Amino acid sequence: MGVGALACAILVANNLRDIPTDAASGKRTLAVKLGDAGTRRLYAALLAAAAVALVPAVLARPWAALTFLVAPLAFGPLKAVLGGATGRDLLPVLRRTGALELAYGVVLGLSLAL
Repeated sequence: MGVGALACAILVANNLRDIPTDAASGKRTLAVKLGDAGTRRLYAALLAAAAVALVPAVLARPWAALTFLVAPLAFGPLKAVLGGATGRDLLPVLRRTGALELAYGVVLGLSLAL
């Protein structure tokens, strides 16, 4: 679930970037329907969901707690999104959220193998 939440966060950040042009062209994406503020909250909720998804894994396999070590990778993109970044300023959010997803998946996968 956590990797999926982070994958969705990437899509949400991309859709956040596209709200002005999508709305102008009549596209009714989820981001257009939620609006700017709602889409930003959704992005934050997806990052939180990835963290919460670790709890059952940690209870089953304590080594999975190592995955929390990637949490600092979330701070920059989250700060940008909640700080109101728009347009091209959201491109680093896409890259950094992708890096977070990759690190999360690799560390979780390795820790579950221990």
